[in-house]
Amino acid sequence: MYERYSTSNPNGILRLKHNRRANLSIQAKNLLSETTHEYLGIAGSPTFLNLAKDLVFGSLVSSLQRNAASIQTVSGTGANHLAATFLARHVGPDRVFIPAPTWINHRSIWEMAGVTVAEYPYYSPSTNSVDIAGMLAALDRAKPNDIVILQACAHNPTGMDLSKNQWVQVADLVCRKKLFVVFDSAYQGFASGDVHGDAWAVRHFAATILDSAETHAGLGMCVAQSFSKNFGLYGERVGALHLVVPAHLSVQGARGELMAIARAEYSNPPRFGASIVETVLGDPALRSQWEADLDTMSSRMRRMRRELRKSLEKETGQDWSHLEMQIGMFSYTGLNKDQVSRLRNEFHVYLLPSGRLSVCGLHDENVEYVGYAVGQVMKS
Repeated sequence: MYERYSTSNPNGILRLKHNRRANLSIQAKNLLSETTHEYLGIAGSPTFLNLAKDLVFGSLVSSLQRNAASIQTVSGTGANHLAATFLARHVGPDRVFIPAPTWINHRSIWEMAGVTVAEYPYYSPSTNSVDIAGMLAALDRAKPNDIVILQACAHNPTGMDLSKNQWVQVADLVCRKKLFVVFDSAYQGFASGDVHGDAWAVRHFAATILDSAETHAGLGMCVAQSFSKNFGLYGERVGALHLVVPAHLSVQGARGELMAIARAEYSNPPRFGASIVETVLGDPALRSQWEADLDTMSSRMRRMRRELRKSLEKETGQDWSHLEMQIGMFSYTGLNKDQVSRLRNEFHVYLLPSGRLSVCGLHDENVEYVGYAVGQVMKS
């Protein structure tokens, strides 16, 4: 199938990798050519849902047969909306707690569902780190049945994730307070390059909920899962919602209610993007290539963070280590609105007014210039 190349010849190795990827691409296209354009069922593709559930829950899947219900959604936004609509009706929360800051649509979705939105401190600008003390204190004031929104990895917009020890603290509080958790999982595998590592928090919460005794068990959890970023399927709107309840409860009937909401809103989820995910995750060679590509992309973002930090520390003489403590597509730089405005007007470097930078916009040809521009606006 492949020509032989000497391992001492870098160009040969590159050609070998290119040929392998080309063959995998042809294989994938051949598989997808058999795809039809008929409606999916209201709940979506069973094959897709099984693969999606396996991806996010890993080895826990076998323990979730009775305690989990899954439905295909219109990407992650649709999953978040479906969760909000379902939980507002059936859990009856007094408030939903969202991180400050968070993805802007979290607030909009829950306000539309008619639930009062409260914020918990998440990011401390003074320390450029997670405000775990403030977060725990705010959530400790929540009432039973309240909802907590958590981002599974690569927090948007700060890029700052909780440590495993901090996740354990939050999980213990959630169970003690009888709160319901909604995980927004938009970047699995795209954050660290490791699909299992990026799902650690979700799996820990699920295991905690399933293993807890009835009197100490949490209320339950949802996972809103998106395939837009980690598969590059932004316009295909591929997602899933997974509902998990404690071991002493059952989700019997919940899936039917989720389907009823979906039927009234969009009838059937999109087929084509889901068939791409099925094809890749269901084929060992394609899945291996996909995971390798995720590692390549996440490694590139980590390298850009490292290069930007070097440039900024050279230009400003200050400590920018928080850039490498963050992860994923976004970074909270700590720049203020006036500095961001000057970057835009004087140097054509574009950040959000909050100082959030898109790491994906950095590359070898512009990273030093970005560091230089930031240095200039910080000097005057």
